[in-house]
Amino acid sequence: MKTVHEVSALSGVTIRTLRYYDRIGLLRPTAHTEAGYRLYDGATLQRLQRILLLRELEIPLKDVARLLELTDEKQREALGGQIRLLELKKERTEKLIALAQRIQKGEEAMDFSAFDRSREEAYAAEAKARWGDTAAYRAYEANGSPQDGAAQMAAIFRDFGALKDGDPASDAAQAQVRALQDCISANYYPCTDEILSGLGQMYIADARFTENIDRAGGEGTAAFVEKAIAAFCRQASEARKTER
Repeated sequence: MKTVHEVSALSGVTIRTLRYYDRIGLLRPTAHTEAGYRLYDGATLQRLQRILLLRELEIPLKDVARLLELTDEKQREALGGQIRLLELKKERTEKLIALAQRIQKGEEAMDFSAFDRSREEAYAAEAKARWGDTAAYRAYEANGSPQDGAAQMAAIFRDFGALKDGDPASDAAQAQVRALQDCISANYYPCTDEILSGLGQMYIADARFTENIDRAGGEGTAAFVEKAIAAFCRQASEARKTER
């Protein structure tokens, strides 16, 4: 058992914060001394570690409490999404560092890819929709079983597979992109064109996405979907410019 002072020194969390966590029921001490001082065992320290990790991943405190009440499987799923978001942020930070170093050396660097946040935004939107207290999250809860959406998406990717040897900008391919966007919005979270664009990039950047999509539609389907989405988003962007 460790005292509240020892836990504070070990974790870097102030005693005031530990008391607050106790008061809101997020981290209860395991026991109290006869004098009323809080004591924490190993299991409670593990919970504190998870709380701190989720907070570092920019998850609001109210959502941390909900996540900790999920099953281990759901916690791993949520954590996996946050890890991927950190990986995307790391990739973009590395690009920014490389760009800054090139400029520091006096090199011409007409490369704006380091400023592209679309993949991060797509992942962040998905995480917030599934685990955050947002309108999208409430829509996600209200839409029922995610298995229904998964089955629909698998069917859409199978249809993409039948088109993958053609033009990703064709009417048929673009109709499939619209169907995919509508499916995501109906079953998971509002899928804006910006989020859709980020998802398209992830379909080829993340091996897990690529494998699942290619399993549904055949090898090369994920790459085709990414191109079709890119064409769809370009057309949408051009249409918005025309409307101005």
